[in-house]
Amino acid sequence: MADNEVLAAATGLARELADPVRLSALQVLASEGPQTASRLAEELRVTAPRLGNHLGRLREAGLVAVQHTGRHAVYRLADPRAGAVLTALFRYAGGGDRARPQADVARTCYDHVAGHLGVQVFAHLVTRGALREPDGRGDELTLGTDPAAWRELGVEPESAGASRRKAAVACLDRTYRLPHLGGRLGGAVLDAFLRDGLVEAAPGSRTLAVTPSGARRLAAFLPG
Repeated sequence: MADNEVLAAATGLARELADPVRLSALQVLASEGPQTASRLAEELRVTAPRLGNHLGRLREAGLVAVQHTGRHAVYRLADPRAGAVLTALFRYAGGGDRARPQADVARTCYDHVAGHLGVQVFAHLVTRGALREPDGRGDELTLGTDPAAWRELGVEPESAGASRRKAAVACLDRTYRLPHLGGRLGGAVLDAFLRDGLVEAAPGSRTLAVTPSGARRLAAFLPG
């Protein structure tokens, strides 16, 4: 890219970051991962129409992308490298990283993983084609044909066994308002994480503590 093109791109980025709502929205997406528009509006304490205008502008600028998941429009950073720019900007301005309660990072929902970790694992399995999302007529998920994404999580899909319980369902996360994985396979993922020492259950609590090994193995699914 020529120098004048680089300058134009940098100037355009700075123009979009100059608005507090757009900057805050990008920071949330960078630190917490994909979000629905309603969740972002709640987090930023702005009205949905006002946020919608800003998200439209960020889409036009190529800074965010949107994917429709059932009835939800889910926004994410279009380029993960923008996260490094935002981190550097906030640190330069004297701000620290956005801290989240550990229970928001990872917790159990019945016998499966919820919180940021659960939502990101679900999105990863859908993106890889290991799961196909419901068609609007129920919450049950269809398994894909490639088991590689499951094996990377320590799960053999066929080993989940058969029972009256559904193999995989989309369970709406209470915090992020996005789906995480329930059903027999959701339980198998949690069992694998516990077996491999990636997370530890806190006694008397639904909170899951991510171990140092888990922080390395699951880095792609944890808040940045």
